[in-house]
Amino acid sequence: QVQLVESGGGLVQAGGSRRLSCTASGRTFSSYAMGWFRQAPGKERDFVAVIDWSGRNSYYADSVKGRFAISRDNAKNTVYLQMNSLKPEDTAVYYCAAGAYDSSWTSYAWWGQGTQVTVSS
Repeated sequence: QVQLVESGGGLVQAGGSRRLSCTASGRTFSSYAMGWFRQAPGKERDFVAVIDWSGRNSYYADSVKGRFAISRDNAKNTVYLQMNSLKPEDTAVYYCAAGAYDSSWTSYAWWGQGTQVTVSS
């Protein structure tokens, strides 16, 4: 069992930055890849980024590549999503998830409750 709690969401102006954090409970955090997904109103949950258990490998959705960076600190049981050059279309609820190193939400068994990010134009 892994419990995930996201934080760091809020209102930010277009072009600004925000860092999301996701802290996990349990001693098996370092066993899992960690992903970030997002869901805008009326839309499906979309893949954003994933990082493997070691932190050495990651990949991103094309829509955020070059603007977002995922990282993790296994000693703190925490994964981060640094978001730069934010755009109004980045507005969504952001979720972290623990599971396999994959872009499909079906590969993740544990999910956080989500944190709202709103980017104003």
